[in-house]
Amino acid sequence: MQLGFVTAILPELNLVQVINHAAEIGYDCIEVMCWPKGKATRRYAGVTHIDVTSLTKKEAKKINQLCAAKKVEISGLGYYPNPLTPDKKERKVYIRHIKKLIDAAVLLGLKNVNTFIGRDPSKTIADNWSDFLQVWQPLIAYAEKKKIKIGIENCPMKFTKNEWPGGQNLAVSPRIWQQMFEAIPSDYFGLNYDPSHMVLQQMDYLAPMRNFANKMFHIHAKDLRIDRHILDEVGVWSHPNLWHTPKLPGLGDVNWAKFAATLNDIDYEGPVCVEVEDRAFEGELFKRLLSLRQSHDYLRQFIR
Repeated sequence: MQLGFVTAILPELNLVQVINHAAEIGYDCIEVMCWPKGKATRRYAGVTHIDVTSLTKKEAKKINQLCAAKKVEISGLGYYPNPLTPDKKERKVYIRHIKKLIDAAVLLGLKNVNTFIGRDPSKTIADNWSDFLQVWQPLIAYAEKKKIKIGIENCPMKFTKNEWPGGQNLAVSPRIWQQMFEAIPSDYFGLNYDPSHMVLQQMDYLAPMRNFANKMFHIHAKDLRIDRHILDEVGVWSHPNLWHTPKLPGLGDVNWAKFAATLNDIDYEGPVCVEVEDRAFEGELFKRLLSLRQSHDYLRQFIR
C-alpha cells in the first residue's frame, strides 16, 4: 500500500509546492484535484492542481519527472461534482470534464480517476436510475477504452439543507453498489472507498471491503466522530452536520488497526489517501500542514 493525501486541503499551493510538502513529510503519493478553474461551489471543491483542460504531453512529462525526483507518485486524479444534477446544461459540463480527467490520466500514465455518481436529491433512487444508466454507461465505456479505472466515492453528499432529502450521490450503500456493478459490469468501474461515510450511516465499515474487494480501486482515509449527545437530542432525521464531526485519522470512531488489517486480508496494494476535513485544523496553512503530518505519523503505524 502507498500512503498519500488528497490535495484539496492545500488550495493556495501549486503542484510543485504540494509535491515538495508531500516528500518532506514522507508521503508516498497524492490524489491530485482537477476541478475546472473558477469559483468553488462548496467546501473543499474547486481546487485545481492540474488543469486537465490544457494539459499537454510536455507538461505531463515534466510532472512525472518531478514526481520521480521527489519519489511521490500521483495516486489518481480527483473531481467530485454531481453528474446527475437535474440541470441538464450543468450536467453536460460535469460529464465533459470527467472525460478530460480520463484523457489527462492517460497522458500522465495513471490508472485511476475518482469522482461521484451524482443524484437528483429530489428523486428516489429508482427514479434516478434511468439517468444513472444514460450518463454512466457511456462514461464507463469511455474509461474502459482508455484503460482508466473510475473510483466512485461512497460519500452521501447529504449533510446540509440544500442537499436534502436524497443527497447528491447515489453510491452510498453496498446494496446500491451491487446494483450499479450489475447494471454496468466493467473491470474499470469500482470504488474510492471512505470508511467515515459508513460510520455516518451507522453501518459496518469493514464488511464492504471484504465483500467488494475486487472493486477497491482507491481508498480515502478520513475519520468521523458521531456526536452522540447531540444525536440523542435531534435524531437521525435531522441534517447530519448537526450531529457528526469529520476528524483526522485516529481522532474519530474508525478503528484504523482493524481497517488496515482488513486491507491486508483482501490483498489491497493500492493508495490510501488522507482526506482532511477536520475543521479544528482549517484556517492557516501551517495548521493544515500539521494535520497532514499528524495523519501521516499516525497511519504509518499501519501502512508501510
